[in-house]
Amino acid sequence: MTALLLNKFSDSECRKLCHAVVDGVCGRKQPQREDYSAICSLEEWLDLNKFLAKLFCLAAGGHSSDEEVLAALSDAKHKDILLSVLKARRQELSRALLDKTTSISSAVLSDFDWQLKLALSSDKISSLQTPLLSLSLDVRENGALRPVTMEMTRDELNTLISSLEAANKIFSPHCSGLVPYNMMSQYLIKIFSQKLRTLNKSM
Repeated sequence: MTALLLNKFSDSECRKLCHAVVDGVCGRKQPQREDYSAICSLEEWLDLNKFLAKLFCLAAGGHSSDEEVLAALSDAKHKDILLSVLKARRQELSRALLDKTTSISSAVLSDFDWQLKLALSSDKISSLQTPLLSLSLDVRENGALRPVTMEMTRDELNTLISSLEAANKIFSPHCSGLVPYNMMSQYLIKIFSQKLRTLNKSM
């Protein structure tokens, strides 16, 4: 088991490695293989780095409690050291993961509002009134808020809801290596689509 590779490290070496892994996740200098070449093989080194980075990502992203972190470490003898590093740098990790995620796109949905309208039919014979959803979005782009307004029929709203739910499924509850999981984006998409679905029922 990869976690047991930590047993090869002394307390000071383990602490140094954990902080170096966190540095790498945060975009600074990553741990150097040559510093630990006498302790583990290249394959072990790669596996251990990937394991620690994933562990710190999941914990800082809120997907693993301290108890789950301890369970993942199994019989590794440096559990307390890993937890102390995590607690000391959790906020820094969370901020770095969020920055990495938001940097993928320059435009981020900041807030939204809505209003239901009734559009009169152009056919004078018909008295049909078509409900329209007026959706106002506040999009933050390059540090500035940009308002976006759109009007949608029920069919168009259904299409938007389906697209949002499909996007929500793309997000994974796990992070692989140094790739962070965007909790905030998933939460916003979920709440946004649920709200739109509720509005759809009232149209």
